[in-house]
Amino acid sequence: MAKLYLVQHGEALAKEIDPDRPLSERGIRDMRRMALMLRRGGVGVECVLHSGKRRAQQTAELLAAEIMRGGQPEKVPGIHPNDEVATFATQLDNLPQDTLIVGHLPFMARLVARLVSGDGDLQMVTFQPGSIVCLERQGEGWSLAWMVRPTLLGED
Repeated sequence: MAKLYLVQHGEALAKEIDPDRPLSERGIRDMRRMALMLRRGGVGVECVLHSGKRRAQQTAELLAAEIMRGGQPEKVPGIHPNDEVATFATQLDNLPQDTLIVGHLPFMARLVARLVSGDGDLQMVTFQPGSIVCLERQGEGWSLAWMVRPTLLGED
């Protein structure tokens, strides 16, 4: 049963501080803790994809370092904040391996809704920076297995 991990990038610096919006210190810390929690929970993926924006790439790299079984995270088109989810969702129909995707809101929330219900406009999950949603393949579709926010992990 294929699993799909959908991640909103970790907390980023404000555009006024750095126009590239890299992860903040808290964002880095949260994603390291999240990666460790995933590894301890037995999560492993063959593929890690990200939007190419700096904060998403950094998040992907931090998570991949703990749970990716070889290879490097890859930049993919079509998962920026306001991209259409239908086309990208179709590409996931025959996902052969466990995959983690790091992106942005509102795209990630719409992707979850589209994959689970077929309607990308439904409000199914409420992401916060660094949140991870796990979907499992159920026959022809996907079901929500779990969701974790960095705040649930407590402080260091």
